Amino acid sequence: MKIIADENMSAVRETFAPYGEVETMAGRVMTTASVAAADILLVRSVTNVDAQLLEGSRVKFVGSATIGTDHIDLGYLQEKGIHFAHAPGCNAEAVVQYMFSVFCTLEPEWRNKNIGIIGCGNVGGRLVNRLRALGVACQVYDPFLNDSECSSLSDLQTVLSAEIICLHTPLTRDGPFPTQHMINRQVLERCIRPGALLINAGRGAVIDNGALLAHLQGGADLNVVLDVWEGEPDINRELLQAVNLATPHIAGYSLEGRLRGTLMVRDGMCRHLGLAVEGSTDGLFTAETVEHHGLIPLAQGQGLDDAVLASYPIAEDDRQMRSVLIGSGAEGSKGVGTWFDGLRKHYAQRREFSHYAVSGAGVQSCHTELELLGFKTG
Repeated sequence: MKIIADENMSAVRETFAPYGEVETMAGRVMTTASVAAADILLVRSVTNVDAQLLEGSRVKFVGSATIGTDHIDLGYLQEKGIHFAHAPGCNAEAVVQYMFSVFCTLEPEWRNKNIGIIGCGNVGGRLVNRLRALGVACQVYDPFLNDSECSSLSDLQTVLSAEIICLHTPLTRDGPFPTQHMINRQVLERCIRPGALLINAGRGAVIDNGALLAHLQGGADLNVVLDVWEGEPDINRELLQAVNLATPHIAGYSLEGRLRGTLMVRDGMCRHLGLAVEGSTDGLFTAETVEHHGLIPLAQGQGLDDAVLASYPIAEDDRQMRSVLIGSGAEGSKGVGTWFDGLRKHYAQRREFSHYAVSGAGVQSCHTELELLGFKTG
């Protein structure tokens, strides 16, 4: 079989080589011509998979190593009898780590804040469970759930009035509860309290980026963290300069999460096409990452926040993004997009909480909290 894959899918060659000839390329440059001879197409969120891309091809399976599917025309695939699999939840732990790093960086008193979560799927559900286990007050808005599925459900207005607002919704443009521009000018001006922290690690267009920029430039008392941006990769550099923390769509970019995504797509392909799962996953990790954990020493007086920031100092990603996209001299949307994609492609290896063993005198004061987040303690 001929397999065309996004070059940014982790370990895609090693994982899919037992099933056919694997050719990789940048996801944004996939065209009708480049996928015409493919039997299997493997993508990430930057490739729109629709009739324009697939018409006339022999593709019989599409896999996306992503949580979301807004870049996939599922109706077209069903109409053409093309099997599809994606990777819901593959990077949820990484996004939870991202959120806690934001809290610890910008809100030292986050445990005493009221946190609103919009979207309670794989990511939002994990986040609310961790926060509640830590004793943090949470409200959740998700119109597709009921009280038996989530005991923290509330109405949208209540969630929008929280001190910290976390967006974890897919991008939808129709249906009873569309999320495109859910956070618009009216919501920004009338619903969000002064001094709030707004974090988007879901999909960029859930926030009207133009309205957000105008709101911030107008002097609004609002703290903003964006990992996802409207119009990616050609993001608005004025908005980048106006927000508190900015990252290039990497909230879910842990080593573990990216490998899970590849393996989940592999398993989905085998299931749909009736193939046996071949090869070992052991080689996807080096001996060092399998056998040894990262060590985080906590001194007396240090605690959970210090461990979180030692595992992932989000301010470093923010610093690098600003340095590249503001200090690079990139002019025009083409330049910005190229640099934005480069930040993602060459993103440094990041490990999840579970990779780290925390030790030292500071552990005793926060032993239970560390383990609730997934750290190992000794």
